[in-house]
Amino acid sequence: MEHLNPEGLRSPPPPASLGQEIYALAERLFPICRSITGDGVRQTLDLLSGQVDLQRHEVPTGTQVFDWIVPKEWNIRSARIAGPDGQTVVDFADSNLHVVNYSVPFKGTLALDELRKHIHTLPEQPDLIPYRTCYYAPAWGFCMAHDRLAKMPDGLYRVEIDAELTYGSLTYGEYLHRGQSEREFLLSAHICHPSLANDNCSGLALLAMLAKSLKAKKTRYSYRFLFAPGTIGSIAWLSRNEDRVHLIDHGLVLSCVGDAARPAYKRSRRGDAFIDRAMAHVLGREAGARLIDFSPYGYDERQYCSPGFNLPVGMFQRAVHGTFPEYHTSADNLDFIRPEHLEDSFRILTEVIDIVEGEWTPLNLFPKGEPQLGRRGLYAALGGQKSSGATSMSLLWVLNLADGRHSLLAMAERSGLPFRELAAAARLLSDHGLLAEAAPRGQPGINLD
Repeated sequence: MEHLNPEGLRSPPPPASLGQEIYALAERLFPICRSITGDGVRQTLDLLSGQVDLQRHEVPTGTQVFDWIVPKEWNIRSARIAGPDGQTVVDFADSNLHVVNYSVPFKGTLALDELRKHIHTLPEQPDLIPYRTCYYAPAWGFCMAHDRLAKMPDGLYRVEIDAELTYGSLTYGEYLHRGQSEREFLLSAHICHPSLANDNCSGLALLAMLAKSLKAKKTRYSYRFLFAPGTIGSIAWLSRNEDRVHLIDHGLVLSCVGDAARPAYKRSRRGDAFIDRAMAHVLGREAGARLIDFSPYGYDERQYCSPGFNLPVGMFQRAVHGTFPEYHTSADNLDFIRPEHLEDSFRILTEVIDIVEGEWTPLNLFPKGEPQLGRRGLYAALGGQKSSGATSMSLLWVLNLADGRHSLLAMAERSGLPFRELAAAARLLSDHGLLAEAAPRGQPGINLD
């Protein structure tokens, strides 16, 4: 739409919202044929590098990563099925979901009965294309709408998959935002899914924009952003960073963050890690939000939470993977995700980061009775709750619980007040000489000042 000012002259369009920016990046990621290896992953990292300067890592085929071995690299150029009349029935160029991901190359002529053995459909969703893979068991196949398969006549079909499996490498990218401390917050998203908008173009785009938003900020923690193929990618990263994972104090895996469902959080294996408490606090103020106990099924949180590491890593999503009808089908398209939901997910993550950054344990320096707040001008400093962000109730809660044993998050959990209000109250009380620090800010034993 053309924008005109009152004089009838062209004016620039209004700036895009944050949600629109995240959506636009997801839109650019959507057409790329990604897998656990290959040029699609590299092309995706190239796009994400436009937001932050990613460091790229290549792990050669055949590399042992714990109990796994990096497979051959897969790349595909084209694939199609032509019917008895020579007309194209299925074409990879129309949708990269049409080919079973990691299919070995194939060329031949097959009768329909034989070809059916290599075709995957969803009879219960007859107009959708399923997403299927064969990463570690050599095979070939096509995916298509069940309605289209039902209309295919008997006869001979010409089949060709122009793909290759070669000795190459597995690729992943990471970006480290350095804070005052070496202690880390790990944020991870899987990069292996092809044209599935929610799972996981949404996670990749949101994570890249979150990293970009931190670039100019001074933080206490260091933030590591990891874009790696599912399972084998996180296992490869863990195997290469085993000597550093002890620095990870908090972690989140992101997937399915752009749909209309209410937000959901899956706890870490520990169940009571700081990240579990911070997410519970934020989502506890979101109508309809869900908290889910850990299970060893899901995305890469199950690798980070494997018993040999047991890292404090949970998973944030909206629609829970495997539970919505669009999951792993062609219905997970760009119409399924929306800018407003992406922006809402971004807001939730920044609130969690604010808690991680703002956590500390205050000590009341005047603990016998309430200190007189009026003569110190504290009630006036509240400014109708607008100037400071604190409230009179938050002042009273902080003073009462500032016994050296309650951190700000513990105060928020007990009082039911938002963390940000208690943090603002603690700042105000500290500025007026009523509070000291009982323990270093951040995790116990970590001096971040």
